[in-house]
Amino acid sequence: MIDTRLTRRRVVTAGLAALAMPAIVTSARAGLPLDAGKDFGLDLLDNISDQGPRLQAAIDAAVAEGRMLMLPAGGFNISKLELKSGLHMVGVPSNSLLTTPGDSRLAYIGQAHGIIIEAVIFQANAPETAAGVNGLIEIEASYGITFRRCEFYNSAGNGISAIESALTIEDCDFDGAQAAAIHSQNGQGLTIRGNRIANGRNAGIRIWRDEPGDDGSIITGNRIEKIDWADGGNGQNGNGISIYKADGVIVSDNHIGSCAFSAIRVNAGKNTQIRGNTCLESGEVAIFSEFEFSGSSIADNIIDGAATGISITNLDSGGHLATCTGNIIRNIAPKSVTNPDTRPVGIYAEADTVVANNAIDQVPGFGIVAGYGPYLRNVIVSDNVLTNVQTGIGVSVVQEKAPGPVRVSGNIIGAGASAAVVGLEWEKVASDDLARDAGRYPNVTVTDNTRG
Repeated sequence: MIDTRLTRRRVVTAGLAALAMPAIVTSARAGLPLDAGKDFGLDLLDNISDQGPRLQAAIDAAVAEGRMLMLPAGGFNISKLELKSGLHMVGVPSNSLLTTPGDSRLAYIGQAHGIIIEAVIFQANAPETAAGVNGLIEIEASYGITFRRCEFYNSAGNGISAIESALTIEDCDFDGAQAAAIHSQNGQGLTIRGNRIANGRNAGIRIWRDEPGDDGSIITGNRIEKIDWADGGNGQNGNGISIYKADGVIVSDNHIGSCAFSAIRVNAGKNTQIRGNTCLESGEVAIFSEFEFSGSSIADNIIDGAATGISITNLDSGGHLATCTGNIIRNIAPKSVTNPDTRPVGIYAEADTVVANNAIDQVPGFGIVAGYGPYLRNVIVSDNVLTNVQTGIGVSVVQEKAPGPVRVSGNIIGAGASAAVVGLEWEKVASDDLARDAGRYPNVTVTDNTRG
């Protein structure tokens, strides 16, 4: 028997929720709303049979007549719906529950536009049976799609899976997705704002592409927490927000906590803005810009708890061009429990990067590191404040492959650091005072730093 009982944490009585209906009804595009219960026999007492055909008939009629479709309060067993262009479907907040047994997607949107779904709960009851299901809602080649104040629970794959589509997802709740709460592949511009995402088995939000290209998604004001890495790997999973080969993405003002790997991870993305986010208790690197990235702006974020605060890396793969400014980084862990290769560093950068005006505190390693071996080019480390760090700033002085210039100036390194600025040959300290020894390395300039 399918469990269609209302078990979500914010369930309210249908009577109270109905008080909001007049305001919603007045926004109907044309005519009086259709009622899927009264007009099409959606039956609260029938919790065994698939009521998908009844709801599909209601959807088809609402679209054909240009009328809003109202869902009644209650739980209904549904599968394999097709949501069509022009549909505006509204449930009773926290009371209209559509469930699927889990072995099929709940709803599909294909080559459609102008769809609005509000205040509907989507839930899979047996996600372990759903091999091959991409999401509770699967969307392809569609635009102008909006989900507002909806809830998505226990998805076998993603909560929402979108391919080559443009959509808005706002003020929604996601819990327990096996893959990601929201996954976009080859997106055409998503707006993801004000959502609450928790207990993802592998990811919170993924903005991915098959090949590098413009995406333009905006991810803002979301709360993401407790993201695991059930499928393993060394960074593919376990991230709050993951951007892969997607250009022009903005990630701002999100609150992200307890991710197994990164709060925010950019792999091969161009022109990414990461600003104003709060990242707590990341298992690996809190904010990661890696591989063939270029043009990352990482500014005014707060990082509290991580194995590395910010890493801007992979010059060997073409990764370059970034600014890292105005961030607060504190309470770096001695090691990562998910990636033993991670080192306790506040900020790490390799190529064509400005690291300036950051405040770093409590690091059982280096506050800032520039370069690794010969992988160093055009890095400025200036006007940062480093307190309670084991060592202030490390600069690679390996002279293979003619490394590019690096300048370390105007930083304050607090009392207690074993050294202010040191030269590194890979992992080994080659100079314990690079201000004194900089003349030995033609690409290195160290000036005007202050020891606390």
